[in-house]
Amino acid sequence: MTATTPRAGQAAATGRGEPETSAPERARELLRRGFGLIGPRHPRHSVTVDQLDTLALPVADDGVVIGVDAERRPAVLGLNRPLPYDVVLIGGLWTVQVIALRAAATGTRVAVETARAQAWMPMVHAMGGGQNGMAVYDVGRVPPLGASAGTPVLVVRDCGMRPPRGRVVSGPWQSVLTLLPYVSPVAPRLVRQARLVGIQRVSPDEAAELGRTMALTRAEVDSLPGLSDGLTLWCTDRDRQYVMAQPTDAETGLLGAPRRMD
Repeated sequence: MTATTPRAGQAAATGRGEPETSAPERARELLRRGFGLIGPRHPRHSVTVDQLDTLALPVADDGVVIGVDAERRPAVLGLNRPLPYDVVLIGGLWTVQVIALRAAATGTRVAVETARAQAWMPMVHAMGGGQNGMAVYDVGRVPPLGASAGTPVLVVRDCGMRPPRGRVVSGPWQSVLTLLPYVSPVAPRLVRQARLVGIQRVSPDEAAELGRTMALTRAEVDSLPGLSDGLTLWCTDRDRQYVMAQPTDAETGLLGAPRRMD
């Protein structure tokens, strides 16, 4: 019995008695089943263990870009955290508003507690009248906000030199940013409770008091009275970093140029 060779276009029989389909037929079957197109084939990208040390990946914490550091690298403030996080800024309204605006742009709900709503309403109107992540409340009138990992919240307290104890405090996924225009009698308590403290230009006496409260170096204390507009010294328990704010054209059009005084 002589073997026969399949003609062109005729499927060959497999060992299981089923016809063997051609490559075009298999591609059509994949498309019919919804697997999509078959892409080009490329060799795998791989490196040796010795080559790993040559890789430099710009990986850092996520958050809000609040300016640039001394090396002109972006300075990022991570506000959305699973643990309570309190921030105090001794400085001007402009810097707090930039932080609030950028936080809202990243999807964080911003609740502003203030006695000067007129200073915040242009931002609220620019963002759609409170429908896009920012709302303003009178002092002591901030309701429970229901913060969660999916809907993080930033509470901005713009309540003057002696802010009352807030009804809404920091918690999981709910950070609190308190603005103090100057070093007031309540400043030492708020600074000690905060995880992060920002200091803008202050008087020499205020700088000396902050130096004692926060264990600043002599060079840091001496620099505070001469800080330029938009420059902030951000401090944690272990780290210090000078950050210069760099507003976008849209932020400058809405808020004006960086300034320490309101």
